[in-house]
Formats: sequence, structure tokens, C-alpha cells
Amino acid sequence: MSESGKPSLCAAAPPTSPAVTREQALDAVRTLLRWAGDEPTREGLLDTPGRVVDAYAEWFAGYKQDPQEYLARTFEEVAGYDEMIVLRDIQFESFCEHHMAPIIGRAHVGYVPDGKVVGISKLARVVDAFAHRFQVQEKMTAQIATCISEVLHPRGVGVVVDAVHQCMTTRGVHKRGVSLITSQMLGSFRDDARTRAEFLRFIDIDSAR
Repeated sequence: MSESGKPSLCAAAPPTSPAVTREQALDAVRTLLRWAGDEPTREGLLDTPGRVVDAYAEWFAGYKQDPQEYLARTFEEVAGYDEMIVLRDIQFESFCEHHMAPIIGRAHVGYVPDGKVVGISKLARVVDAFAHRFQVQEKMTAQIATCISEVLHPRGVGVVVDAVHQCMTTRGVHKRGVSLITSQMLGSFRDDARTRAEFLRFIDIDSAR
């Protein structure tokens, strides 16, 4: 629970339904292949179900990861450093929970520490842990920011995510060259316009494309 009493966005992934065996997963892929109009017993598709199941284990590893654990180890010997820390252009791959289509993008994460900092690779791991689940970009953006805020207790957190959704580019309206940008600002990033402007200047999305 968060301090407000509401369920924390940073909590581990919710309990799943009863465990699915590998053979059940393989059968599900074979069913989809038949539904698409092909025959899973033909030579070219014989090994496809196994490959898909293995790929799912990698793509959705985030359900078995607790992002809070990545932030548990912090460092206080920073010689009094209390200015903004920004890790930009964290590339990620995720999947839209509405169409199970890829979301490919970059996350920019910044925070103003309050006496302790975390290893920068851990910020990237937090992004990956949430990305490697079925997602809505707006929710993922809020999850990343809330997790950092709840565990590190910094003076402020800012997260900006810029991503392309293949549920929009490869189906439906078929619009290419379009990306979605979402942001979540907490603490000083929300309350102080100068802090927010500094963060946005650091990440400079247009020049980073």
C-alpha cells in the first residue's frame, strides 16, 4: 500500500490465474496458427509454437520481477550531491495489452535525490521490469515514477516515455511515423516549474530522435 492507503503502482505484478503448462501454451499457439488459416503440422511451422513460447518467457519476464528490489541498494556517500540526476534514452520493448502488439520506445528518467542515490543501471532495470508486461503506456509511465518515488523518497521524480505503438502502425488506422509521448511529474518536478523545465531541457526529445 502507498502512504495514501491506495494500492501501490510499484507493487509486484498481481497474482496470475492458475499456472499454465508449457504444453498448454504450445497448444494455444497451434490453435492461433490454425485460426489464422495455416497448418501447424507443416514443416515450416513445426517448431514455431516452441519458439513463440520461449519468446513470451523473455518478453514478459517482468511479471516475475519486483522493480522495488532494484532500488533497494542505495549510496549515501555522494559528497552532498543534491542536484538533478537524469538517465535518458532508455530503450525498451513492451506489448500493448489491448492488441498484444509491440510498443517500441525510449524512457527518460530523472530525480532530485534527498541524501541517497541509486546505481544508474537500476533505473534502466525498473523501466524494463514494467515494460516486460502487457502495458498501457500511460500506466507504465506512472508506475515507473511512482516506484522511484516510493522507494527512494527523492525530492522529485520525472518520467517521460516516447514510443511507437504497432497496434496503430500495422493495423487499424495504419499511421506510421507517429509516436506517443507521456509524462509523470512528482514532487518538485510537478510543483516547481524551473525543476520541470530543467528536466525537459536535459532530455531534449526532439534532438534525441
